[in-house]
Amino acid sequence: MNEALLRSLSPSVLGILVRRGADFAASEDAVQDALVEAVRVWPADPPRDPKGWLVAVAWRRFLDATRADTARRRREDLVEEEPAPGPAPAVDDTLQLYFLCAHPSLTPSSAVALTLRAVGGLTTRQIARAYLVPEATMAQRISRAKRTVSGVRFDQPGDVATVLRVLYLVFNEGYSGDVDLAAEAIRLTRQLAAAIDHPEVAGLLALMLLHHARRAARTAPDGSLVPLAEQDRGQWDTESIAGGVEILQTALARDRLGEFQAQAAIAALHADAPTAEETDWVQIVEWYDELARLTDSPIVRLNRAVAVGEADGPRAGLAALVALDDSLPRHAAVAAYLHERDGDLATAARLYAEAARKAPNLAERDHLTRQAARLNARGCR
Repeated sequence: MNEALLRSLSPSVLGILVRRGADFAASEDAVQDALVEAVRVWPADPPRDPKGWLVAVAWRRFLDATRADTARRRREDLVEEEPAPGPAPAVDDTLQLYFLCAHPSLTPSSAVALTLRAVGGLTTRQIARAYLVPEATMAQRISRAKRTVSGVRFDQPGDVATVLRVLYLVFNEGYSGDVDLAAEAIRLTRQLAAAIDHPEVAGLLALMLLHHARRAARTAPDGSLVPLAEQDRGQWDTESIAGGVEILQTALARDRLGEFQAQAAIAALHADAPTAEETDWVQIVEWYDELARLTDSPIVRLNRAVAVGEADGPRAGLAALVALDDSLPRHAAVAAYLHERDGDLATAARLYAEAARKAPNLAERDHLTRQAARLNARGCR
């Protein structure tokens, strides 16, 4: 082995590697590795071009070292990027999706329908029932909303009022419909209340908590509905009631009344009554008057007729009912109840049966059918 040859070639090989773009220190290491390899290999198999051999081996050593270093650095970066041990931070953009679907390019009603379908998971039939329109009409509305937003950027969130309407309808469907969405609606409304200081957001949260507090008492063990007046109030969630009342009182103190605060006030009056007989129906009628002024909703006026019937007698309730369209959902059920209170059992039984045929879900249909059967049985005696 000619060590002098190796020493003489070393500087030129190093220079070639540096000119090829290799780091000087890394080139030195690569040349040293090539020299060690030459000492091992050349005695048995001397190359025809010693310098070319050293350059080729040194360059391969440099590339191998560079790849290994790059891989090592990548592994170290991945380790640093790994989350710390323990529970992963919650990342929930559901509420943001609600705002984005409530896009300014849509009308509020279309935005609500689209969000209920795309994010809330409700069927077109469920949304149509909530809006009191035929399913085909709602399907067309949702299709138009999809076409409207298909070419726009979702970088302009909708307004709070539209999102509140969506959350309210999701809760209503979850509370009384086929899909349990009530807890999710409460969770998202809590998030919104924590992010936005708005009395109507607080009013909606209070309303949800007050209604949800009665949930355990709303159905019997066999799944049948239990009317409010017959519910075991010992099953009501007093913690949720207290929380809802406190949130409502804080919102009302700001003197910016909205429909959700008014609805929550009605629910709070029901929750405050130790028994059904002790319900302050006069004050409930007053709150329904406020709610009707705020919304001009026929459903509100229908519910007000029930309250009037409790406060001033069934004849007064029936008189309030006369001005309303009898095709309204649950109109027949309300009329049946007031006629029964007034002693007209035959009319009440007929109306209960009619209401059962129009009921939006199985539990309500079964309840109304039993009411009709009960009155028919009394009439036969």
